[in-house]
Amino acid sequence: MEKEFWAAVAERRSFYSINKEVHVSQERIEKIIEKAILHTPSAFHSQSARIVLLLGDQHGRFWNMVKEALRKIVSQDQFGDTDKKIDSFNQGYGTILFFEDLNVVDDLQRQYTRYADNFPIWSQQSNGMHQFVIWTALCSEGLGASLQHYTELIEEDTKREWDLPKNWTLIAQMPFGNPAGAPGPKGFAPLEGRIVIKK
Repeated sequence: MEKEFWAAVAERRSFYSINKEVHVSQERIEKIIEKAILHTPSAFHSQSARIVLLLGDQHGRFWNMVKEALRKIVSQDQFGDTDKKIDSFNQGYGTILFFEDLNVVDDLQRQYTRYADNFPIWSQQSNGMHQFVIWTALCSEGLGASLQHYTELIEEDTKREWDLPKNWTLIAQMPFGNPAGAPGPKGFAPLEGRIVIKK
């Protein structure tokens, strides 16, 4: 069991070249997300994470929206690379959108005023754990994924397009699919200075 866990952690990588030819059922993908929502920890058991799974045409609509938002801020002569990058995400099977429910965070701030400043931080930390759990689980199923952050450009349009609550705030986007290429090399900084042990 320990070996399987660490193998999954080590094999989780950023896959930018993906396609729709997945060999994992949609039901299995949904179960991964359900398990992550149920079992990933959160401060004060707040359970503030919210997830939207976009598949098929909805997945394509999302990345077309991102592309059009980028077109407004990226110069024409530099847009070619941007266009290819967004198309690579669009080639995938689906996209997972990670949100936080700010109503939950606000309620905790009112209930526990001593910790009020910490709840937004803890909320982000919990959302990061949800991202890691789902990302690792997808890789364990043989899928490739990456984590993207186009939040400020498309948050309001996303909530309007899919009729999502205004109190949800978009944290990250995870396109995923069948790996169509190997991930890039991964370097590691020395452990010295990154771990401190006191005896």
